Amino acid sequence: MLCSYYQAGSCRSCSQIELPYSTQLAAKEQHCREVLQAHPDVVWLPPVASRETGFRNKAKMVVSGSVIHPLLGILDGAGHGVDLSDCPLYPAALSVAFAPIAAWITQANIAPYDLATRRGELKYILLTLAQHSGELMLRFVLRSQEAEARMRKHLPTLQAMLPQLRVVSINLQPEHKAIFEGEREILLTLDTDLTMHLNGLPLHLRPQSFFQTNDAVAAQLYAQAGEWTDELAPASVWDLFCGVGGFALHCADGVRHMTGIETSAEAIISAERSRDELGLRNVQFRALDATDFALGNQTAPELVIVNPPRRGIGKSLCEWIEASNAKSLIYSSCNAESLARDLAQMPRFKLVRARLLDMFPHTTHYEIITLLRRDANPNPRQPPSVIVK
Repeated sequence: MLCSYYQAGSCRSCSQIELPYSTQLAAKEQHCREVLQAHPDVVWLPPVASRETGFRNKAKMVVSGSVIHPLLGILDGAGHGVDLSDCPLYPAALSVAFAPIAAWITQANIAPYDLATRRGELKYILLTLAQHSGELMLRFVLRSQEAEARMRKHLPTLQAMLPQLRVVSINLQPEHKAIFEGEREILLTLDTDLTMHLNGLPLHLRPQSFFQTNDAVAAQLYAQAGEWTDELAPASVWDLFCGVGGFALHCADGVRHMTGIETSAEAIISAERSRDELGLRNVQFRALDATDFALGNQTAPELVIVNPPRRGIGKSLCEWIEASNAKSLIYSSCNAESLARDLAQMPRFKLVRARLLDMFPHTTHYEIITLLRRDANPNPRQPPSVIVK
């Protein structure tokens, strides 16, 4: 992939971009195999490749520059703004929205936040695309509510400029920290969520809900979990760290008992809406901490599905699953090292299948989904060592 930003040295986020894509994919699978080499009997399914360009469904853009000339992109090493509105990772439906948004920022007189002086209001814009419909969700991350009244006044102009806008909100992040968003969200539109469609299923995304960055690869990730679940045919399933319900909804059949657990109440509202629209019986979602939920139950389902953040599921949950009566485990991970550490703490589960999915081309990051089954006759042994690079 050719990128003018990379060639000019203004953005190096895609650290592997100079390698042919086939080489990138092979290197990721090799790394994953090395990290999981303590499990030699695993069957590796063919890796899932991504499109090389236009695959992102969201843009997280630092806002810099001035009210008159706002820049949407990143900050370079010297703290200067770099406009990334033509980044080839974004599909056209996202790219064409950046110029109208920048023009509207000027019209609404929202000063970009300056890191050096700690002045200004607008820190980031977070723009998400529903690729099947072309609809957008736009979030403005602000230091305070100083600009809220002006934004509400000028909102009809923004909606006229971008009629595909469905959800617009303000996220308040008052602290001088390099984090994308704060806890408080203020909706500016009557619509509260953006509907994403994967494998024909509606997944409703509210402003503070997590969603995978790459629709096409995420669809195959969920489909793989659904295929394995149907093969296992469990009567009961837990989907821990369920987000807006992607795994649970793909694995539900209206008969088996499915429970999705997620700390975000916003995500649970979205998951319940999807469930109700699909008319799925025996599916419940609860806004709870996944580890607390598990440790509060004396019995486990036949199948546990986990999709944790990069840090993994942690020692307490590993120990609970290891000691439980769960027969199978589907573990989806965006960090092979934390996956390996967690598997080392569950030696009674045998890793039988694994598949790499390239959610993040041109970087060293990837997603891996694994299937584990409880070993009926485990040999007494120490947990295998973990290689961390």
